[in-house]
Amino acid sequence: GRCRLLCKPSALAQHLVRSLGQSAALRRGHWLWPRWPRLQVLRQLLQLPEPEPAVARELLQLPDTGLVALDWLVGPRGARSGSGGGGPSSVLLLIPNAAGKVTGGLLQLGLRALERGFIPVIFNRRGHNGCPLTTPRLQPFGDPGDLQEAVTYLHCRHPTASLLAVSEGSGSGLLLAYLGESGSSSRLAAAACISPIFRGRDWFEAGMPWLYEWPLLLHLKRGLSRYAGSLAEAVDVDRLLGSRSLRELEEALFCRTKSRPTSWEAYWERNEPLRDADEAAVPVLCLCSADDPVRGPPARSLPLELFRSSPYFFLLLTPRGGHCGFPRRGPGRCWGHEAVLEYFRAMAEFLRAEERRKGLPRPR
Repeated sequence: GRCRLLCKPSALAQHLVRSLGQSAALRRGHWLWPRWPRLQVLRQLLQLPEPEPAVARELLQLPDTGLVALDWLVGPRGARSGSGGGGPSSVLLLIPNAAGKVTGGLLQLGLRALERGFIPVIFNRRGHNGCPLTTPRLQPFGDPGDLQEAVTYLHCRHPTASLLAVSEGSGSGLLLAYLGESGSSSRLAAAACISPIFRGRDWFEAGMPWLYEWPLLLHLKRGLSRYAGSLAEAVDVDRLLGSRSLRELEEALFCRTKSRPTSWEAYWERNEPLRDADEAAVPVLCLCSADDPVRGPPARSLPLELFRSSPYFFLLLTPRGGHCGFPRRGPGRCWGHEAVLEYFRAMAEFLRAEERRKGLPRPR
């Protein structure tokens, strides 16, 4: 089976069909590995990139004195990275899954982007991936406030560069919420979501494959246990660390709080990824697989009407690819990464052509 691009007809859609249709990444041969999507999930969570990247961490202080961490990928360990050349590079913001686990796949995408001349940087939420927790508050599933601060900072640090963003798995809930809430003020030129979760509440309530849920649950608990003392004033830490599912942990962290308890229903009214999707004004490619065992069956987990009606949402759907897997033989091992980078190249090409046609300065 081949990939399909589902979207509202437009000049941009025609350009993407041509560009992605010519991409070697989408003309791959048959391989048995994609037929086992659940094994792909485990591989995707546990496998480290080759070579491991060197990272320079920067801590960004937020208005409430909280911290998020920005990890700049500076090349493979022990190697000097080259420049892509040809004018100012684009900054590529990489958003991990909602558990904050930076997978080997995300790092591999960052390294591939670095080779192509991008400036890749990983966004780490409060308390995630070794980022110090300086307030008794973490970032809810679809609250884009901290991400907005990070994007504003990146724009100030690289004022002449295009800002791009790509998210992995459940981390797409944050990116999609940001695109909807910020609308035309997002400062992003384009975005992409790899195996996104579109309906957060349904996803938590439906349950997930244990091969996916337990590694992430243990990863979260291990990170949160470091801050048990400071979190104790805000949540029931025993309930939190005794959670047996990601849903129980989400409720313990954000609904059963000591100062402002809220219902599960009210929490999702404020945190559904697509709650403001109609306000999005930045092209976003969603790379999805029909056999994704984490997102769930396409009929109930893909918002097909959104892709048919919005000029900004593009669904690249493949029959097999698992969850954030999209495996292939040879270097890179993930054709999805190549498709995303090709999409960003095609978007830049289209925007340059539009600017020449209209004689307009580039929007910032």
